[in-house]
Amino acid sequence: MRTLAAIGAGALVLGGSRVLLNFFGPQPEYAMSHRLDAALDSEEFIQFLSLVTDGTRRRSRLRRLKNGTEFYPEELRAIRGAQHAINLEFYEFIPGKVSTELLEALSERARAGVEVRMIVDSVGSLRTSDHCFDGLRAAGGQMCWYHPLRWDTWQRINQRTHRKLIVVDGQTGFLGGADIADHWLQSTATEPAWRDTVFCVEGEGVAGLISTFSENWLEASGEILSGDKQFGFRAMPNGSESFVVSSTPRGGGTQARILFQALIKSARGSIRITTPYFLPDRSARRALVEAVQRGVQVQILTAGPHIDHPYIRTLSRHSSRHLLRGGAAIYEYLPAMIHAKLMTVDGQWNVVGSTNFDHRSFALNDEVNMAVLDRELAGVIEGDFLEDLQQSRPLTLAMLRERTPLGKLEEPLVEAVESES
Repeated sequence: MRTLAAIGAGALVLGGSRVLLNFFGPQPEYAMSHRLDAALDSEEFIQFLSLVTDGTRRRSRLRRLKNGTEFYPEELRAIRGAQHAINLEFYEFIPGKVSTELLEALSERARAGVEVRMIVDSVGSLRTSDHCFDGLRAAGGQMCWYHPLRWDTWQRINQRTHRKLIVVDGQTGFLGGADIADHWLQSTATEPAWRDTVFCVEGEGVAGLISTFSENWLEASGEILSGDKQFGFRAMPNGSESFVVSSTPRGGGTQARILFQALIKSARGSIRITTPYFLPDRSARRALVEAVQRGVQVQILTAGPHIDHPYIRTLSRHSSRHLLRGGAAIYEYLPAMIHAKLMTVDGQWNVVGSTNFDHRSFALNDEVNMAVLDRELAGVIEGDFLEDLQQSRPLTLAMLRERTPLGKLEEPLVEAVESES
């Protein structure tokens, strides 16, 4: 018994160490010593960006859907019109009005012979019972938990799928910041409905989304996605240059991080970032400050008092001080929780998807983004950005000096962690 206890204790220590290393382990510096002189819309730059992010170049058309009042109806409309296959992957799937309506639509299509497959993260949806999906399964749909919590999987507790995507008939896709929960659609007595953005994707880029889904479907179900119903992609020769960038800790989790770093280092005019959680590593902070120094306007919009994880707002002040001193502008959104994940560079490149600007998204989660070269789309996203700024307050160094007793511990703690990474 003592031997077994010792073995158990050792396994616990090793597993716990792995979890801690996931949070605080070494990170690459993401240095980019050479900045391309080529224009950001040139063939040379597009080829460079697609190669370093392992993204296959495809032609796509993206349509912005702002807030739950726009994206949920569009997603339901596409699902109800499905003829062959529907694939969905979400981090949060919370019981309520939105989830009920979605499951009813999926079940109806499954009964009609449409292949329905769903992946839901077991930690992100911890409050959701497996019985919630009984109706879908009875109708012929399939649902799998991603990394379900069991005695033999707890050491992977940090490795979550944070992807939010839907693919319908291999022709229409949706990706962005929103999961499935009522707080994206309805206000409560204490909290307004969340501000978020989702994109409807048509054209060849949908192939990248189904490839991303198939990776996690294999891991969750053991099944290789196959069959004629899954792969009815539509060519779009006149669409915008785009590529899907999927990141996973199994492959180092670096593709999204490389995408952000390469675009920040290559910017010449403007960088506009919207992220609910702003915790950039040293390489990102350095790149953003260097961009300011070469004349780039750097603006960052992040969550304010309605943030759903207040401690992240406290921790982000360490990074915010560096950037404010370096000349960047940071704003906190006031009306509600802002959950969109967006970046535009020079009014040309757009990065949209599920990635927050923090270590968790860049190194621990499975994420999916699209990089799109489209000035018209950038105009729409930047128009929303400027509108959101009108409802935000600029962060100042004086505001950051208003510290709580607990907040005073934050800077030395973060400095100590970073000195080891």
